[in-house]
Amino acid sequence: MSSLENGRAFSFLVNPTSGGGAAPGAVVPVARALREAGAVVDVTYSPGPQAMARLVDEAVDRGDVVVSVGGDGMLSSLAGLVAGRGATFGVVPAGRGNDFARMLGVPEDPEEQARMLLEADVRRIDLLSVTGLGERRMVAGSVYAGVDARAAEIVDRATWLPRSLQYPYAALRALASYRPGHYRVVVDGEAREYDAATVVVANSAYYGKGMQIAPPASVEDGVLDVVVIEAASRLALMRSLPKVYDGAHVDLDEVTVLSGRRVEITGSARKPIPVGGDGEPLGPLPALGSAPAVVEVSPGALGIIC
Repeated sequence: MSSLENGRAFSFLVNPTSGGGAAPGAVVPVARALREAGAVVDVTYSPGPQAMARLVDEAVDRGDVVVSVGGDGMLSSLAGLVAGRGATFGVVPAGRGNDFARMLGVPEDPEEQARMLLEADVRRIDLLSVTGLGERRMVAGSVYAGVDARAAEIVDRATWLPRSLQYPYAALRALASYRPGHYRVVVDGEAREYDAATVVVANSAYYGKGMQIAPPASVEDGVLDVVVIEAASRLALMRSLPKVYDGAHVDLDEVTVLSGRRVEITGSARKPIPVGGDGEPLGPLPALGSAPAVVEVSPGALGIIC
């Protein structure tokens, strides 16, 4: 690798539990390659979510690029903090899904990851702003309500399975017990109602370890892609699950794809409908007739090396 010419210094923030404990091993070869190229590298193992803001502030005050080493949840939580400081971000994927890194084209090889951090340009990408589910937060990839949020809960408990099987297992388990909800979805002021299994508001095309849930999505177009999978039998949903991996599900009659800049969602079912964002639970969806959960695009909010 060529010697450092752009003066970048890096603060790696590592989630030691990501990827079943894979993150600490993932950071070592990347940090070594950067140091060999002359970069200044600091590595911190995160003591928990409450310490994140302080660690980001310290890194930004030093002028460092903040690098997330972990999964999509870690990336998403850091991206909002870094964007809020107007700083520069980087990614070393080390989680179970790594879907946002997939969307950005981050390579899997550590030497190539180090080269990207040293030599690639800084892109401005969109983030999602989420309100109405407690404290306002930023999300990088997607926000989803319904059966996929339930699947994300199951993934967190499926550590006994090989990593390649965790997401398919969780999806099938969630579908086997799902009950549809009645949703009200308002996109840029236009309201629609659905009996649906799930509603996804996407910035990134991918979630669930490579499922191409929103094929048209771009992280640079200033637009949200909304995917509604309407209610169908459990068997029909299970049979159509493989289509999600290549995006072919959007051609099914029960799938609606919308786009806009502001999305409001409420919904009711026999039980509260769970909501998730980039693998993390965000709380229950507000019921019909309540103040909605609101997802808005924040165009060009984050500068990221990729």
